[in-house]
Amino acid sequence: MAIRLAHFSDVHLTSKPLGWHPRDWISKRATGWVNVRLLGRGRRFKQAPAVVAAMMRALRERALDALVFSGDATGMGFESEFAVAAKALGVGDEALPPAVAVPGNHDYYTPRAVRGGLFEAYFGPWQVGLRVDDQPYPFARRVGDVWLICANSSTVNRWNWDASGAIGPDQLRRLRLLCASLSPGVRVLVTHYPVRTARGEVEPRVHRLRDHAAALEAASDCGIGLWLHGHIHRGFVLKPTGGLPFPVVCVGSSTQNNRWMYNEYTIAGTKLEGVHRVYDPDHDRFRDAGFFELDLHGG
Repeated sequence: MAIRLAHFSDVHLTSKPLGWHPRDWISKRATGWVNVRLLGRGRRFKQAPAVVAAMMRALRERALDALVFSGDATGMGFESEFAVAAKALGVGDEALPPAVAVPGNHDYYTPRAVRGGLFEAYFGPWQVGLRVDDQPYPFARRVGDVWLICANSSTVNRWNWDASGAIGPDQLRRLRLLCASLSPGVRVLVTHYPVRTARGEVEPRVHRLRDHAAALEAASDCGIGLWLHGHIHRGFVLKPTGGLPFPVVCVGSSTQNNRWMYNEYTIAGTKLEGVHRVYDPDHDRFRDAGFFELDLHGG
C-alpha cells in the first residue's frame, strides 16, 4: 500500500505582542530582535502567515496519510509565538492527517523556553508514538508500512552566534533501543538538523549538527532508509554515496520569501516519488514545481 506524506519546516511564525521580559534583553532574544528588525529576517518572513494558511488549505485537500514537521515553528521561542504557530498549523485538528513534529533551534532559543517545555506542550498532539522510557525523544509512529522516527537535534546554546545542535549520546542510545523494538518497514528519521549540506559537506561549525558522525553511525545501525530535516532554508535532495548510506531530503523553509516550499512523498515498498510544491504569491496557492525519485532501504 502506498503511503503519502507531506513534509514542511522552518515556518518561523511570530506574534504581536511577543511578551518581552526584562531578562530577555540579556539573552539570545536580543540578537534575534536585531536580526528581525535590522538585518532582514523580518522582511524575509513577512508573508509567513499567509503562506502557512495557503499550505494548510493544500494539505487538507491532498489525500495525505501523515504530516511531518521538522521544526522552527517560531522566531524566538516566545510562548505567544508557539500559540500562534500551533493554531496556524492546525495542531490537534482531527480533520488533518496524523502528524509528527520535532523542535528546531529557534523553538529551543532560550533555557526558559526549554525548561518550560513549550514546544512539547503546544505540539504534543504531534508527538504521539512509541518510546523506550519516559523521555520525550526519540519516538516513533507507524503509518502503514512506514515508521516515522523522530529525534530532537536542538539544544540551548550559550553564545548568541551559536546555531549548532546535537542529538547527544543518551538520545542516540535510546534511538538504537527504539529501533530494535520496531517491526519491519521503511524507517524514516526526522530531525531539524542535517548531517550534510546540498554539496554533501558538513555545515560550518556554528550551524552544524555537532555529533553528526555519531548520529550518522546510529542511523545506519538502526536501518534508517531516509533522513528528513530542515534548518537549511533552501531545499535539496542527496542520494546515497560512499559516506552516506541512505538518501537525505532537506525541505528548506516553507515560508521564507521566494524559497517557500513543502514536499510530498509517496512511498510504495522501498520506492519514493517526491514532489516539490512551491507557493505562488500571485494566486495565493501552492503548485507542483519539481519531481524526484529515490530508492530506500527497508528496515
